[in-house]
Amino acid sequence: MAVAERTRNATTYVPRFDIVGTDEELVLFGDLPGVTKESLDVRFENGELMIEGNVPLRHAECEFVYGEYGIGDFHRRFTISEKIDAEKISAELHQGVLTLHLPKVEAAKPHKITVKAGH
Repeated sequence: MAVAERTRNATTYVPRFDIVGTDEELVLFGDLPGVTKESLDVRFENGELMIEGNVPLRHAECEFVYGEYGIGDFHRRFTISEKIDAEKISAELHQGVLTLHLPKVEAAKPHKITVKAGH
């Protein structure tokens, strides 16, 4: 369930993310139903990934018995310890899932060391 917290005059929530790591990149999958690309602000600076936006009220005409989807402003911040090539970061939003690709810089990728036989 999305965790909501009351702040001054509005409700904010923290969306859930999965992070997958490979030798080549980090991939983040964020669950953001109802979000549009226009309402998203995604930034990467000084090793910190910031994702902020807004989910509009859905079904305003209905009386909810129970609701779990986040509504209102949201934000997530991740400190990334890997060396990321910021110029190559890409993001896509498809059917309520935000996918972020953070490619690692060449120096951060694992390198196989060839062991030579001794004399």
